[in-house]
Amino acid sequence: MLVITKGLSKKVGDGENEDGGDKNSKAATYNANLPHVKLAEKMKKRDAASAPNVGDRVQYVVVKGAKGSKTYEKSEDPIYALEHNIPIDFMYYIENQIKLPLIRIFEPIFGDSKKTELNLFSGEHTRNIYVPKMATATGLGRFAVVKESCMSCKNVLEKGCQDVVCAKCEHKKKDIFIERRLELNQAEKIYGDLWVQCQRCQLSLHQDILCTSRDCPIFYRRIKAKKNIEELYDQVFKLQEW
Repeated sequence: MLVITKGLSKKVGDGENEDGGDKNSKAATYNANLPHVKLAEKMKKRDAASAPNVGDRVQYVVVKGAKGSKTYEKSEDPIYALEHNIPIDFMYYIENQIKLPLIRIFEPIFGDSKKTELNLFSGEHTRNIYVPKMATATGLGRFAVVKESCMSCKNVLEKGCQDVVCAKCEHKKKDIFIERRLELNQAEKIYGDLWVQCQRCQLSLHQDILCTSRDCPIFYRRIKAKKNIEELYDQVFKLQEW
C-alpha cells in the first residue's frame, strides 16, 4: 500500500545514449535527483540485467535513512526492503501524502487549518508511535553488531550462550515453542491462501506461480508471507534443538 510508482522516460547513466548522442537527445539522462531515477541507478549497479529501462515503471518505497537524508537517497526497491528488513519511513508518508489531504477534508469541521492540524496530529491518539530499528546499512548502523536476544524477554544473551532463551526464561521454553509453532501454522495458512489466489488468477491450480507483476498487492503480500514463514521456521528449529 506504500509503494509509489513513477515512469522512467529517460536513460539513467552517464548522459549518453546507445547511439552516442548527447544530453539533448531523446534518451538523455535526468538532470534532477528524483527518487525513482536514483533507485534505477542503484538497481543497475546491483544487477544490470533486471534493472528498469527507459519506458518501464519504477516502484519504490521511502525507507528510513540517516538524519537529514534527502528523499531520493531513501528510495528503495520494495522487494529489496522486504528481504533485508529495511524499515519504512512512515513519517514521510504522513507529512507528504496524508497530512494535507486530511487537513483539507476536516478544515470545515475544526474551523481553520491550524486547529485541524492540532486536533488530528497531536493528542492522546498520537502518543504511541512505532519506531522501527534503523537498517544496519545506513549511517552509524554500519558499525552496529547484531547480538542474539532471548526469545521471551528480548534481553541480550550472554556471550558464548548456546541457548535461545536466557536463564530467567528457561522455564518458558515449552510455552514459547508452542506459541511460535502456532504462529508458523497461521503464517503457512496465509501463504497458502495467497498462493491459491495467484493460481486462480493465472487460471491454473497445478502450476507454479510465474507472475512477477509489481502492480499487484498480492505479489508483495505473498513475498512478505514467505519471509515470515522462513523466520518463524528458523525460530522453531532452534527451539526444537533444545
